[in-house]
Amino acid sequence: MNAPTTHPDPTLADWAGLTVALNDLGRRLRREGTDGDLPHLRKIAGWGRLATVLGLATAWLAPNPLSVVALSTGRVARWAMVGHHVSHRGYDKVGGPKGKTFAEGWRRLVDWVDWLLPAAWKHEHNVLHHYRLNEARDPDLVEANLEWLREKTWPRAVKLVVVVFFAMTWRWVYYAPNTLAELHRKEVGDDTPLERNAWTWDPRTPVGRDVWLKSVLPYVGIQFVLVPLLFAPLGGTAVMCVLVNSLLAEVLANLHSFLIIVPNHAGHDLYRFDTPPKGKEAFYRRQILGSANYRTGGDVNDFLHGFLNYQIEHHLWPDLPMQAYQRAQPEVEALCRQFGVPYVQESVWTRLRRTVEIMVGDASMKRWEAVEPG
Repeated sequence: MNAPTTHPDPTLADWAGLTVALNDLGRRLRREGTDGDLPHLRKIAGWGRLATVLGLATAWLAPNPLSVVALSTGRVARWAMVGHHVSHRGYDKVGGPKGKTFAEGWRRLVDWVDWLLPAAWKHEHNVLHHYRLNEARDPDLVEANLEWLREKTWPRAVKLVVVVFFAMTWRWVYYAPNTLAELHRKEVGDDTPLERNAWTWDPRTPVGRDVWLKSVLPYVGIQFVLVPLLFAPLGGTAVMCVLVNSLLAEVLANLHSFLIIVPNHAGHDLYRFDTPPKGKEAFYRRQILGSANYRTGGDVNDFLHGFLNYQIEHHLWPDLPMQAYQRAQPEVEALCRQFGVPYVQESVWTRLRRTVEIMVGDASMKRWEAVEPG
């Protein structure tokens, strides 16, 4: 278990000294890229595939929790660990799959079948979220996205029901249309903040057509039509059992991914920013003050967290392999303590509670009002 986190005043920190130290550490992490990084990716991907195989092998027997958990785990692993880190080009330099071509074109069928169109995810997440973190241009800023709910005078219990609904459905209700909307805006050169919750499913609009043709129909067609029909030789009951297990796994995959992704950058102890970062010092400050880690250490623990428990290190250096974050985390934490910088690390359940407080309006994020240096 990680040591309790202290929260020093970031305005008194030695950011210049930390910047020099992080630059040195980043260079060393990239130089030392071990021979074990690619085998480690294969192991983690193998665990995800094994979960999927186990889920399918038992799904036709009856609706059952083993199949549901296994299928869900495979889907989360393919997104949070494989698709996420490979698309950041974390394995380009160690002989692994190339982020530029991963899941593009026909390779989507073999690399990463998901609600999200990979090209849309790469722009919305890799570019906008990472480099405009916790400002108006960040499409994943929880406090802004849920402003409409925060302002409601509904009973807290009703607001919590809304949060649970979105947690159960968020990959297709939020991420699929939102990432496609941002990709369309990129194609027309529109860099203004997207109107929150303005994404559409209307097939009469360009974005709406893409949501149906590039997100909903491919994923639904494969996961909930084609895969169950493969079990037709075993009878109609087997097909229905596979469908039910797959649908329940989808709900669980939404809940699991919501738990490990959404709380990364929300909480009353994290910061929002008003302007884009200018220079390395401002960039590092943004990533550390706007991110939170969960408990870290060991492949099993990290697998269950989708390797998103290293959020601070991942945001400092998005293009590193997963195993590199395990090596970097203790050093980054020590450097932050040395230079008087807050380093937030808590249980994922604690971070979920802090995030829900933001969502329903019980708490608000801090604001970094200082002018970012050039």
